[in-house]
Amino acid sequence: METLNHKEVINLLLQLASILILARVFAEVARKFKQPAVVGEIFAGIILGPTILGNFFPGAHEYLFGAHEMTNIAFDGFVQISVVLLLFIAGLEVELHIVWSQGKKALYIAVASMVLPIIAGFVVAYAFPEFLGVNINDRIVASTFFGLAISITGLAIVARILMDLNLFKTSSGLLIIAAAMIVDVLGWLIFSVILSLSESGTEGLGVWPTIGLTLLFTLVMLTIGKGLINKVLPWINKKLAWPGGLLSLSLALCFLAASFTEFIGIHAIFGAFIIGVALGDSEYLTEKAKEILHQFINNIFAPIFFVSIGLKVNFITGFDPGIVGVVIIVGLLTKYYGAYFGGRIGGVSRKESVVAGIGMSTRGSMDIVLGLIALENGLVTEPLFIGLVILAIIASMSAGPLIGWARNLKI
Repeated sequence: METLNHKEVINLLLQLASILILARVFAEVARKFKQPAVVGEIFAGIILGPTILGNFFPGAHEYLFGAHEMTNIAFDGFVQISVVLLLFIAGLEVELHIVWSQGKKALYIAVASMVLPIIAGFVVAYAFPEFLGVNINDRIVASTFFGLAISITGLAIVARILMDLNLFKTSSGLLIIAAAMIVDVLGWLIFSVILSLSESGTEGLGVWPTIGLTLLFTLVMLTIGKGLINKVLPWINKKLAWPGGLLSLSLALCFLAASFTEFIGIHAIFGAFIIGVALGDSEYLTEKAKEILHQFINNIFAPIFFVSIGLKVNFITGFDPGIVGVVIIVGLLTKYYGAYFGGRIGGVSRKESVVAGIGMSTRGSMDIVLGLIALENGLVTEPLFIGLVILAIIASMSAGPLIGWARNLKI
């Protein structure tokens, strides 16, 4: 087995150290301005990547991220594990009883806030594929992807904003969270199907077997799998060292599910997300255990992934104001009005529908993950991916102040 040599080991360790240090610095700066940590971590990646370091200090950038091919392969392994773990803890946040408690109102908001952006995004991308930068050879799939990418809600980000505003346990807060959870599950199911239909998704078992196995996997994990987890967790909590036993077995389950969905032709992150939902919904996974998993992944692996975004693209040479403008306008307006009208159709008051519309427009992590996978699979170009990242940053930074403003509306 080929291994890293002395210089490559040093290079890899320096990569990880510089990423974690700069990500922490900028996450703290973001926190000072009451912004999500992900915003600071993306900026850290832009500084370390070709946009800033590569432009002004090309020698340092070349040594850190370009001089050793084997090191970069090893680092890519870290990024792959990071994104799998990120989707795992995103799944842990999905509490199915909250979804059920909000009933049809949440379902109307979720579905409408997805349908309108998907249709509008598809029409725009299909009509102007070369301008927007979607793969013209895979036009239908790439256009559908763009619609889906602007329809995703940043569940973790909106949950944090609602907590900061003391709205998490209110009727408006629970409605937004429940709707965002439904969007997450539906979004990843649809994306899995889209990816299996694309030209790049031909390494699996074939389109229809992949779709069938994906639906079967989801159904089994949320019924039989969840039941088995409920039976095994008490034994783990009682018999094994805590929290070490729980941590190692939870991550093992995550990697097993991720490897299964990767095998059937769906991206590994889908398996990680679904096993996260099954595990997080168990009554035997305590809040303390969830907090340990969140701290471990959010502070070590999540920064590696978000910084890696800035390492992959040049935000100056790849920046296209026309594409960014279209992505922001279509993304924000369709998401807001979709959620607003969904709320009104579901019987939600006008004021709560406005709050839901702003809350559901929040982005921040899932859509960036989705965009990066699409970029790596050739469905979109670098300028469109940059547009999606900027949309996520703007939506995340503006959601808190806008929700606070909407709560005081006299309507």
